[in-house]
Amino acid sequence: MLPRLALPCISLLVSALLALAPAAHAETAAEALTKLYDDYIETRLARFPTSASFLGDQRYYDRLENTAEAAFDESREREQAAFLARARAIDRAALPAAEQLGYDIFVRDREETLERFAFPDRLMPIDQMSSMASTFALMGGGGSAHPFDTPADYRAFLARADDFARWVDSAIAAMREGIARGVVNPRAIMEKTVPQLRAIAKDKAEDTLFWQPVAAMPASIPAEEREALTQAYRDKISNTIVPAYRRLADFIERDYLPHARDTVGLGALPQGEAWYRHQIRRHTTTDMSADEIHALGLAEMARIRGEMEKVMRAVGFTGSLEAFRAQVQNEPRYYARDAEELLGAFRDIKARVERGMPKLFRNRPRTDYEIRPVEEFRAASASGGSYQPAALDGSRPGIFYVNTFNLRAQPLFSMETLSLHEATPGHHYQITLAQEQASLSRYQRLNSFKAYIEGWALYCETLGQELGLYTDPMQWYGHLGDEMLRAMRLVVDTGMHAKGWSRERAMEFMRANSSMADSDIEAEVERYIAWPGQALAYKIGQLKITELRAHAAEALGARFDVRDFHDEVLRDGAVPLDILAQKVDRYIAAQQALASNGAP
Repeated sequence: MLPRLALPCISLLVSALLALAPAAHAETAAEALTKLYDDYIETRLARFPTSASFLGDQRYYDRLENTAEAAFDESREREQAAFLARARAIDRAALPAAEQLGYDIFVRDREETLERFAFPDRLMPIDQMSSMASTFALMGGGGSAHPFDTPADYRAFLARADDFARWVDSAIAAMREGIARGVVNPRAIMEKTVPQLRAIAKDKAEDTLFWQPVAAMPASIPAEEREALTQAYRDKISNTIVPAYRRLADFIERDYLPHARDTVGLGALPQGEAWYRHQIRRHTTTDMSADEIHALGLAEMARIRGEMEKVMRAVGFTGSLEAFRAQVQNEPRYYARDAEELLGAFRDIKARVERGMPKLFRNRPRTDYEIRPVEEFRAASASGGSYQPAALDGSRPGIFYVNTFNLRAQPLFSMETLSLHEATPGHHYQITLAQEQASLSRYQRLNSFKAYIEGWALYCETLGQELGLYTDPMQWYGHLGDEMLRAMRLVVDTGMHAKGWSRERAMEFMRANSSMADSDIEAEVERYIAWPGQALAYKIGQLKITELRAHAAEALGARFDVRDFHDEVLRDGAVPLDILAQKVDRYIAAQQALASNGAP
């Protein structure tokens, strides 16, 4: 035992040592923000297992989210409010300047998401463009977001099938509630969903697309396991999946369609005017009004028409633009003879674009993309082309889907502009580059602001001549035709959702101002009906990026390098348009500061 007198001395020594020890680490604002981002992304992936699957996250392959359930929205609203409160508790001024941009986007994104809960879109859980019914079929056919490599993968999808059946019952309940509250989809688009669902629900399990993974089961799976899985899939398809699709189709056809509305605009629904204003803000990241957007669309259409008339004269046509459109529509040489010819032509464009990229871009994504035809079950209502992002870890490539359903809706002279938009340097390049940016938080890498993403893709269509494309005047005409479509969208979308236009009036407007096939016009108009405001993002985003490039070129003069401009636009992933403008202004100021200091 120590002498009693030594105890005070030891106590003093311990106190002195504690005083010299470093204080407990206090969490910095930057660390709190990083933790917030990580928690948010982990929560989002767990809440939306399908999104996680498309990103290549294997933890949730056995689940599907039930977005049609009221409890799903209620818990998600509480979740978003909690994340917003955590963000506001962080001292923004204490963040490094580079982190403040991400912080501002996060807060803004949570505020906008919370606003969405004021509107009952849960009561319209399915349309001809998108729903869990189409997503589940896409994954179940193999070759998409759900892998079928191991027995565990196969069993995980069987579990997902049970979740899908529960979603169907929740969707039916939500639509019944929508009927009672007067919140229903237009008849025109719901009529298109029934044949889609019936096409998936074949009589024999072996005839469904869900059998494709069974038919292609890897030889590495032991015979006994293969036999068990084959029987399990036959039972699940026959007794769970097909009955669920038929239950949904029967309900829509027999119970929902009699109550579906004849109007097509969002403005016809309760809270419709405010709902559409919210959709405009959400998709354009601006405060533009429907009237301003409508007028902008008409002005852009007039400008593009003038450019199309120049092409018409350049190829020696002396009649009216309407007569030229009619001639083009009926000229067989402007259309592929079969699907393989069309797909092969897109592969050739891919190679030519790759050769020109170094002139405009310094950085390149590591992950490539594939060109595939749209699946048969959804081709009739799908757009001419679309893009599915690569897995976040690069384990699965991006996919440029080409719709080969109606070759007359895919003129060969529109291929170059479509490829630039959907693939490189459009969606594939921008989205994949953001996903591969290790310096960005996962939150910023996965951001999805439509005006930026679709605006960038449409801006990329204008780069064709700089990339060595559009050497044929008709390819330039195809570009102008697609740009005209995006301008028409501003008019038609606002026309239907804010000005009371009918579906027929919208189709006639597009028919009078384009050479699009009637089937394409119908699909486009019905897309705008199903997705109010989404189609506004393209032109508004493209015009802003084009404006910012011109502004930077004028401000920097000889110091302007388009590769640096593109790097700046792409550096932080998807951002709202006003934040993009601030980024470009800082880039200009930095370049001017270098010039004033004599830097080369």
